Formats: sequence, C-alpha cells, structure tokens
Amino acid sequence: QVQLVESGGASVQAGDSLTLSCIASVASGSSFNTYVMGWFRQVPGKERDFVASISWRGGTTFYGDDVKGRFTISRDDNKNTVYLRMDSLTPEDTAVYYCAADDGYYPVEVRPDEYDFWGEGTQVTVSS
Repeated sequence: QVQLVESGGASVQAGDSLTLSCIASVASGSSFNTYVMGWFRQVPGKERDFVASISWRGGTTFYGDDVKGRFTISRDDNKNTVYLRMDSLTPEDTAVYYCAADDGYYPVEVRPDEYDFWGEGTQVTVSS
C-alpha cells in the first residue's frame, strides 16, 4: 500500500518554471525504491494524459511528447519523493497534475491503468 501526496501546484505566467513534489508513504516491509513513479495530468472533460515516468532507483525516464525537453522527472529515494520540474510553461500545461506509483515489472509505464496508487492531484494554472 502506498499513499501519495502532491504539492507545489500554483498559478504562474507563461514562460515560468515550477517544480511539483510527491511524497510517498509506503507500507511496512515495502520500499519506495521498488516503485515505478509517474506523473499524469488532466483537464476537465478530457482523459488523464501521461506526462513522465521514472524507473526504480531512477535509472530510466520517459516523457510524453508534449513535455519532452521542457519537463524533468527525478526522484530522491532517501526522501520517498518524486519531483517534476517544469520549464517554459505554456497555457496548454494548465491541468491538475497527479502522481502515481506502481510496483510492476516494467521500468517505466505510460498508461494510467498500469498504476495502482494515485495522489489527489495538485492544480497548475498557466496564464498568458
């Protein structure tokens, strides 16, 4: 069992940068560094879209096409935390951002249904 809490969402201007954090509480006997972590985002009326994923211990990362080159996912296993650094933000990045965790087989995962645990989300609003 994993509980995830996102933070760092804010209202910013286009071109600004923002870093989201997601702190994980894992059940006794489990270890955060065995979980694949992902970030997704969703706007009202649309499906939840893949943003980024990072493997156990951070050796592999993967990004959605819309954010590649602008966003960076990282993790600190000593702090049970995964981060999403967002640069060159545009109004199209406005969404609720969700953190997700999975103890599955693959090093990175891009579909929402691959993840077992989700946070409540944090709002990011980018104004032009």
